[in-house]
Amino acid sequence: MSASGVAARAVESLVTRACRYPRAIVAAVLVLSCAASFYVVTNISVHTEIAALIPPETPWRRDAAALEQAFAEEGDDITVVIDAQTPELAEAAAARLTTALGSRRDLFRSVKRSGAGPFFAREGLLYMPQAEVERTTEALIAAQPLLAPLTTDPSLRGIMTSLASAATSVAEGQADPSRLAKPVAALVATAAEVEGGRPSFFAWQPLITGQAAEPSDLRQFIEILPRLDGAQASSGAAPVRAVRAFARALQLSPENGVRVRVTGSTAIDVDELATLQEATGPLGVVSVLMMVGVLYSAVRSARMLCAIMLTVFCGLAITAAAGLALERQFSLLSVAFMPLFVGLGVDFAIQFCVRYRAELISHEAPRVALVRAARGVGGGLTLAAATIATGFFAFVPTQYQGVAELGTIAGIGMIVAFAASVTFLPALLVLLRARSAGVHSGLAVLRRADALVDRRWRLMLGAGVLLGVAALSLAPLLKLNFDPMRLRDPRAESVATFRDLARDPQTSPDALDAVSPDLASAQRTSARLAVLPQVREAITVASFIPSDQEKKLAVIRDAADLLGPTLDPFDVATSPTDADLVASLHAAATALHGLSGKPAAGQVDRLAGLLEAAAAGPPEVRAKLQRVLISGLPVALNQARAMLRAEPVTLTSLPRDLREDWLTNDGRARVQAYPKAAPDDQAGQEAFVAAVRAVLPHAVGTPIATLETRRLILRAFGEAGTLALAAITLLLFATFRNWWEVGLTLTPVLLSAVLTTGLCVLLGQDLNLENLVALPLLLGVGVSFNIYFVIAQREGLEGSLGSSLTRAILFSALATGVAFGALGLSAHPGTASMGRLMLISLGCTLVTTLGLQPAAFRALRRGRTFSALELRPRRDA
Repeated sequence: MSASGVAARAVESLVTRACRYPRAIVAAVLVLSCAASFYVVTNISVHTEIAALIPPETPWRRDAAALEQAFAEEGDDITVVIDAQTPELAEAAAARLTTALGSRRDLFRSVKRSGAGPFFAREGLLYMPQAEVERTTEALIAAQPLLAPLTTDPSLRGIMTSLASAATSVAEGQADPSRLAKPVAALVATAAEVEGGRPSFFAWQPLITGQAAEPSDLRQFIEILPRLDGAQASSGAAPVRAVRAFARALQLSPENGVRVRVTGSTAIDVDELATLQEATGPLGVVSVLMMVGVLYSAVRSARMLCAIMLTVFCGLAITAAAGLALERQFSLLSVAFMPLFVGLGVDFAIQFCVRYRAELISHEAPRVALVRAARGVGGGLTLAAATIATGFFAFVPTQYQGVAELGTIAGIGMIVAFAASVTFLPALLVLLRARSAGVHSGLAVLRRADALVDRRWRLMLGAGVLLGVAALSLAPLLKLNFDPMRLRDPRAESVATFRDLARDPQTSPDALDAVSPDLASAQRTSARLAVLPQVREAITVASFIPSDQEKKLAVIRDAADLLGPTLDPFDVATSPTDADLVASLHAAATALHGLSGKPAAGQVDRLAGLLEAAAAGPPEVRAKLQRVLISGLPVALNQARAMLRAEPVTLTSLPRDLREDWLTNDGRARVQAYPKAAPDDQAGQEAFVAAVRAVLPHAVGTPIATLETRRLILRAFGEAGTLALAAITLLLFATFRNWWEVGLTLTPVLLSAVLTTGLCVLLGQDLNLENLVALPLLLGVGVSFNIYFVIAQREGLEGSLGSSLTRAILFSALATGVAFGALGLSAHPGTASMGRLMLISLGCTLVTTLGLQPAAFRALRRGRTFSALELRPRRDA
């Protein structure tokens, strides 16, 4: 007896027992499934960190771990990005939010401002070029007449006093009229917005320093290290929620001139899980409904449909529990066992049910039909399950942990799916008394296709060869995209913010880091890196020690001597009454009217009119105008005071948290290099990595992680594919004992893979970290479909396209296609790409299985190869 005959008898025996004890089997499986579901729900954990899928002994992972150990502040992070309408709003918002977040030590290990705070406020001028230091201090000195009334009376009255004094000086020829241009223009804009009831924000820094605010002046950063329970995105949800809650509580909103965004690895992972649930939730419902519709069309029985769905869901629960028990937590790759299980589990169940339906047409007794169905499909199901499981288990030895975990769980899943299909499913069919309303087992349209194959088999084989050659020629053009950020939802706040920062060279995440034995060697290495054409900048902690400090400090001290009494007055006026405000507004308007005929008189007259309108209006208008104008004034004055108190910067005077970012306690020093290439310039990034590694072989960073992950994944899938193909080939030969039949089984699978590649190129679909899971599904479905046909041909099946077998194959593919192809409509790029690739691969599999293989059988019959292939009816011994 052949191996397939032995398998068929074994399946027949299992189905016979299932029909004899259906209640016991169904009860046992349901109890096991409920227990498995409870275990999964209470223990499920999914981590989204790609690096965690790579063995820690990998060289670059070891280097990354060494860097993280040397600088304890490294790790999963949250970056808060604050953008404001004025520099003062940005500074105040960052300071308030930092203080608030620092109070939650239970959620955050570290909260610090990046490139800001008291140190940089005081020493900021020292980091400017000498010429810019001189321009800034000269502007501060020139602004002394403006500052004097403001420091003694920081109110709307003080502002109007300063304005009136300046206008009077210009009118008397004692001051340059151009000095009023900027203040008048700024006050006109603000007063007009207040009068119109629109939001308004007033910036003092340009008036005090004489320089327009740079984009960097309007943006502040807070770097946070959260307390996480483990390497999973869900544990970061509470810290991320807390950051956003604090921002709301402090009223840091666009309505108040501030926009707070959250990014960083922790926030990205949290948003990724949330957007995946949002993207796949409604689509999941649609997918299940569509799959139910296809399955009903296949079996034409609601009870049979219920049996199939319950079998698949119970098997999925058991597989998920087994996988979770083995791996402790799922990854973004290993969790892909779910679509693999559903796709192939549905295939096993539908093969059995469609054959059962066909047997019901000839045999009225359901139990007899079930046993005969088991005898008919048992060999094919057993071989398909064994072959697919073997192929998946071949993934286990690969170095890429995500692929290995996927292989383990998916392999177990195939065993579970097969066992459920030949025990639980027939027991359910007996208990549900499931019958089909159909009178034909096949599809009429495909029965006519058999005649077409007989006539056009040469044309079909030739077309297959031509399509294969054309697709193979396109294969080198297939794009490989292994940048995880390109698979994230661009609408998610954390992702959009990350991309925004990545476009700015000053905040790009594409730096490479390495650890040198000491600061001296780090500086030498930095100098070597800085001259490389691929490197934009290389820095160490010494880069934070300004150059030419003595010259700059001399200029700053001269300005401080002149401005000291102005910025730090002895007396400060009491808060003005509304009557005081009215009087000051009238006085300022009167002084402005005295400038008629002077340059920019139009703006001056407009401002005078606005001030008079405010004086004549209700007190609420004046209160709002005062609130808008002075809200940022204390911050601006404090910044002016701080920058004139600069002191010499040395290595020891640098802030402690900054030193800890760059120096270890034992003297080792960090070196950091930034690329000239843009983030989306793959060739430029690879050249940058190669150039830096030539100097620093142990450098680590995002560009290296992306490059090495891509190499590892491609190698892992290549190794897994080779091992799977070899294992499947040996198993098929051990079963068939005929290389021709092995070739007939595998050739359509290989051709479908080639056609899938060609179509991906033509349709612009790249291969990425998420849609790679479609490839094992392509392998499993393709092998199973072709095994069914080869075994059927061995048993003498005629008119294969019009048979119940083809009906089962077609509806199995359709069920899988609609279930996961609907994901192609998802707004999430990674999910959508997985759905599209599954549709493409399933389509190519159907074309080769239903088109190429029947034509190949016809050609072999034509060549009188019956004896070699044993394609004739035979009786098992």
